[in-house]
Amino acid sequence: MRGLAIAAVVLVVMVIGFLFLGGPTPVIIVAPETVFHWGPLDVTNTMFTSWIVVAILCLVAVIAGPRMQLVPTGFSGFIEAIVSGFYGIVEGVAGEERAREFFWVIATIFFFIITSNYFGLLPFNFNVGVPEAGHGTTQVEFRQTSFAGIDLAYIPFNPQEVEVEAHVAEGGDPHAETTPTVGAADEHAAETAADGSFTGLLAPYLRSVNTDVNTPLAIAIYSFIFVEFWGLRALGFGYLKKFFNFGNLFRGKPMGVIDVFVGLLELVSELSRMVSFTFRLFGNVFAGEVLLAMMGFLVPLVLINVFYGLELFVGAIQAFVFAMLTLVFAQTAVASHGDDHQDGHAAAHE
Repeated sequence: MRGLAIAAVVLVVMVIGFLFLGGPTPVIIVAPETVFHWGPLDVTNTMFTSWIVVAILCLVAVIAGPRMQLVPTGFSGFIEAIVSGFYGIVEGVAGEERAREFFWVIATIFFFIITSNYFGLLPFNFNVGVPEAGHGTTQVEFRQTSFAGIDLAYIPFNPQEVEVEAHVAEGGDPHAETTPTVGAADEHAAETAADGSFTGLLAPYLRSVNTDVNTPLAIAIYSFIFVEFWGLRALGFGYLKKFFNFGNLFRGKPMGVIDVFVGLLELVSELSRMVSFTFRLFGNVFAGEVLLAMMGFLVPLVLINVFYGLELFVGAIQAFVFAMLTLVFAQTAVASHGDDHQDGHAAAHE
């Protein structure tokens, strides 16, 4: 009976949340939205959020770094424990010598991705931004204000959804006053109500960085460049032989054609790794954002916490997988050098 009573209370709370606290109908937009302009640069919400994430990481380093002690305590001790633990994982995979070489890149990837993923879960990511007028679609009511000289719009606690027809924005209602939207093109306008509220789509100032496919792609390219760099530094230009192995072909050996074909497969595999890295991270983070938006609309109380917990787990796992795969591929690139070196010594002794 006790279990049934708890289930009934949870169900009632969920229904109340859906009826009275549900957010606006989610609008799924894949591309990041431009929220302001900096000279000729169109700054999107994901770009702006990435600047904040980098600033947070730099601030943590500035605060914790000078306070490191032999016996760390407080905030510095907490940060040192996290960094030391992650270094131990890298050292366990790559060994002590290679860990010092790889760690700064692997750690940068891991901490940037996990901070970006967790920052994207904060509730204010979707509630403050700039209005965008829409035509003939269900939209949400929001209000416009100014903070420190910056115009912004926000969704009130219990927004109303309204149908905005195209002829209203085009002047169909002579009593409706229209005001140009902030950051939108001049031909767009949003309906202004008597109390100063607007109806339209809201482009949030802050959005999870990795929901913009350009960010995972940039990190994947960054990962690819360093893996190839470490391979070249360990093996020299001989590292390129695994991609362009024409030695046996020039000598007229039958295996030459196979060596060339295998080398091309290795090259395609190396390049395709950037694609798999990109869409693994982008797909999981974007799907999580959509899931939370839908659950916030359907079940804003109780059950949404379960999905937040799931996204906390997914955010950490995606950062860890991206970093560890980069580490494994880097270790593979330099380990082949050690194998060739040992084979050379064995041949010399024979």
